[in-house]
Amino acid sequence: MLRLYAMLMLGAALVGCATPPKPMYAWGSYEQLIYSNHATPGAGDAQSQIASLEKDYQAARGANQRLPPGWHAQLGYLYYQIGKSDQARQEFMTEKAEFPESAVFVDRLIARLKQP
Repeated sequence: MLRLYAMLMLGAALVGCATPPKPMYAWGSYEQLIYSNHATPGAGDAQSQIASLEKDYQAARGANQRLPPGWHAQLGYLYYQIGKSDQARQEFMTEKAEFPESAVFVDRLIARLKQP
């Protein structure tokens, strides 16, 4: 009887270990976009990156997952690059709301939006 109980416990432990943990954030193509922007600056156009990030946003919301730190700031920067300052400001504010530790950095970005 003890042997059967030990085997059941071992089986339960192995099943629990076989399930991978759920990721904390929905990364989508964000990491690849950041890497390619730093590896080859100016290689990708902002409009296609925005489209990719917006697609990731829809997928994350559909799966009820959070977006990673910096995601909204990156999207805001891309909006700024194509001249959409209002949308950039909105993304910066969203970044600040979701990750309050980024407030000092984001406030500086918003201040630069106001400069000519």
